[in-house]
Amino acid sequence: MKRILSILGSSGSIGQQTLKVAEVCGHEVAAITVNKNVELAEAQIRQFRPRLAVAVDKSAAADLRVRLADTDTKVLSGREGLLEAASLPEADTVVTAIVGVAGLRPTLAAIDCGKRIALANKETLVCAGDLVMERAREKGAEIVPVDSEHSAIFQCLQGCENRGEVRRLIITASGGPFYGKSCEELSLVTKEQALKHPNWAMGAKITIDSATLMNKGLEFIEAMRLYAMPPERIQIVVHRESIVHSLVEFEDGAILAQLGSADMCLPIQYALTWPERTAGPAKPLDLLSCPALTFQKPDPDTFRCLGLALECAQRGGTSTAILNGANEAAVALFLADKIGFLGIPRLVERALDQVPVVDRPTLEDIFDADRAAREAVYQVVR
Repeated sequence: MKRILSILGSSGSIGQQTLKVAEVCGHEVAAITVNKNVELAEAQIRQFRPRLAVAVDKSAAADLRVRLADTDTKVLSGREGLLEAASLPEADTVVTAIVGVAGLRPTLAAIDCGKRIALANKETLVCAGDLVMERAREKGAEIVPVDSEHSAIFQCLQGCENRGEVRRLIITASGGPFYGKSCEELSLVTKEQALKHPNWAMGAKITIDSATLMNKGLEFIEAMRLYAMPPERIQIVVHRESIVHSLVEFEDGAILAQLGSADMCLPIQYALTWPERTAGPAKPLDLLSCPALTFQKPDPDTFRCLGLALECAQRGGTSTAILNGANEAAVALFLADKIGFLGIPRLVERALDQVPVVDRPTLEDIFDADRAAREAVYQVVR
């Protein structure tokens, strides 16, 4: 089935790979959005000819308008532009590849229009999962995950009409570049080392989250909301080879797993074509050249970000929004060389200690918690 796409975050890793899938599979691109990367945006627009392009940064949008004066593409800026791209009538599918809580409002706008959401923005469900899933049910919007782990679970659950048959979801983690290291060793980690993921090519923020294992904690929370599963029925296992992308265990003891090469094109494509499967750009997995598959327990004490995320999964309310907002701020400080690697979990824990938790939050409560968490982090470095 051919889709008409609005890609929120087309300059990022997921956005660029989505365009690769669109090119190979023949999907139409109706809208793209970037923050300020006008050179890449111009190249994408000239290739795919979308009706709408958005540069969130206003000066970047002004530059892009000049560059595209010879095209028919409309250029907008700011939050209003993002919301228009998310709700564009011509698009039937919105790929939410914006990093962070900034993707929440556009995702809700797309849901309100009844779009299929190819969800690559895990923070949307981490911060406001209950609200988002309820809104999707009300509006008849489909949410199909793009994260490789949640796509794997989604694929393993096809044909399972009774979710009561599921005993547990098993989320795999590569362990990042520092798995097995001690706290003392982690205290010496540099930014350059943290940005070298052993298996996946991703953007800077998610790569750091993978190094701290926060990414796996966020995925744990996302799985709770996406599959309406209590935390005690979700398990994380470290799988260094990144071949098994996640598993589902059923009540009879059977375990289904989804295997594949470390290529995001496959879960992106499935989010677009589900329930159909078609040929695409993803490299097939060669079982005869695979290494031995290994599985170990994670270490949430040494990798404190994971431990904090698991605690917030149990606590609920706005604790997950505080966790996410503080982590986004702390990772930004680490990437700016203002704190060390272990400063990330310390600042996240500080925010969780300082910011009150609202148990039954509204959308505004969630945004308030996010702002307060960031402020608690930034206070430390002022």
